[in-house]
Amino acid sequence: MKLFAELYQLLDSTTRTNAKISAMVDYFGRADAADAAWAIHFLSGQKLRRLVPTKLLRQWAAEEADIPPWLFEESYSSVGDLAETISLVVPEQQLETTGSLREWVEDRLQVLRGMDEEAQRKIVTDIWRQNPAHVRFVILKLITGAFRVGVSKRLVTRALAEHSGISAEVIAHRLMGTWTPTPESFLRLSNPDIGDAVASQPYPFCLAHAIDRDSNPNELGNFSDFAAEWKWDGIRGQLIRRNSQTFVWSRGEELMENRWPEVEAAAALLPSGTVLDGEILATQADGIVLPFAQLQRRINRKNIGRKLLLEVPVVFHAFDLLEQDEKDLRPLPWQERRNRLQQLMSQVQHPQLKITDLIPAECWEDWAKTRTQSRERHSEGLMLKRVDAAYDVGRVRGTWWKWKVEPYTIDAVLIYAQKGHGKRSNLFSDYTFAVWKGDQLVPFAKAYSGLSNSELRKVDRFVRQNTTEAFGPVRSVQPELVMELAFEGLQASTRHKSGIATRFPRITRWRHDKGAKDANTLDDVLDLLPKSSSGDTP
Repeated sequence: MKLFAELYQLLDSTTRTNAKISAMVDYFGRADAADAAWAIHFLSGQKLRRLVPTKLLRQWAAEEADIPPWLFEESYSSVGDLAETISLVVPEQQLETTGSLREWVEDRLQVLRGMDEEAQRKIVTDIWRQNPAHVRFVILKLITGAFRVGVSKRLVTRALAEHSGISAEVIAHRLMGTWTPTPESFLRLSNPDIGDAVASQPYPFCLAHAIDRDSNPNELGNFSDFAAEWKWDGIRGQLIRRNSQTFVWSRGEELMENRWPEVEAAAALLPSGTVLDGEILATQADGIVLPFAQLQRRINRKNIGRKLLLEVPVVFHAFDLLEQDEKDLRPLPWQERRNRLQQLMSQVQHPQLKITDLIPAECWEDWAKTRTQSRERHSEGLMLKRVDAAYDVGRVRGTWWKWKVEPYTIDAVLIYAQKGHGKRSNLFSDYTFAVWKGDQLVPFAKAYSGLSNSELRKVDRFVRQNTTEAFGPVRSVQPELVMELAFEGLQASTRHKSGIATRFPRITRWRHDKGAKDANTLDDVLDLLPKSSSGDTP
């Protein structure tokens, strides 16, 4: 655990990519296989479910530090991070940390979940008394399920490749899917003799770069070098048929077992040794794509009832062929993969398994005109793909481009603020915005990004000087600041006070030219709702 805490400090103290990779390579070279496996698990973005309620942690920390609860809460509000606050207020210890990362996770931390409150308290307070602040900070991050540090899974993959001498592409492939944090799993990562033909294993996804909405697509190159498809708003996934078995993986590396039974039934018609990349979409009987709000009704359901199957049927729209006859086709040009996909799909007749349509055009302007029809089709815009490009791993510039439509925009009033995390932990940077409903402001959306550092400091100063009420870490402020918010989609929602839920809200500009009375109304927002939106369904 001491070694892992030191790694965390190194990663958290630098923004240099090479320094982060070097720190991880050094760690993997020094840690045993069991610890390295758990480190990969956490560094790749996986977390433990919260083991102890934060309310109890705050209470125990205040008592351990011998300070009143209100003072702890004020400290928490000032610091903005619970683990850091506890590590600072609990008296410093000079003891040496013992035990491996595996021992801590498996033998000391995960057992907390099944204990009663008194037993939990004893273990947690012992941790505070027996470890220095920087170690207990990391342990608290694990306990609260809030562990994160500034590395991506891609950086972890590069570090493992450098450590093992195995190519990053092979490492990425081995980390996909059912990889688990065990010593055997870690050793397999660097074993040159391991067979990778695991039936369920997906390929690392090829990702697209966004075209700036203000840019001209002519800048990408010759029109004839690209093909265009609709960019659907669904669930990206790989449909795998191997050894007479079917597997559906999400882009988030989740095995979606029994989630899409009609797609799995259709996949049974595919030849063994086939892997398709595509989008899971909710559709009407006539093939018209439904809004994402309808697909959401099925996303988190592991058991799909007959009624929901009939109301929200789904189709797998295949747009790439990654494996055929057990051969990896990713090195082939897109055009060759597309030709093979068309030939394959012409032999598979099933309403829940289709090939995406290519959009014909004779120049960039034709595609630009077609793009204006996106919202009518419940599409986010167009996908542009180089016809001579291989299927890359990750987000490689120039292979695929997403040309999205202009977002919805609304002018809204800032009514609540909360301190951010990490580098923003001392700034009020997390905001709640409202629109008018009659003469009342109704909370409408939360946004955390879009302002410059200078603007963030100005808003922070405003919040501190214009707070009207405090609710723990949240501040209610005078309704004066107006911001333009952009978002990709809207849907009716019974879970929100405004009756509306937004997708990917962010701040696009500070409207210094407008007062609160000039902000948009809830009726303005409702007018933007897709006409077929039916809201949340329990």
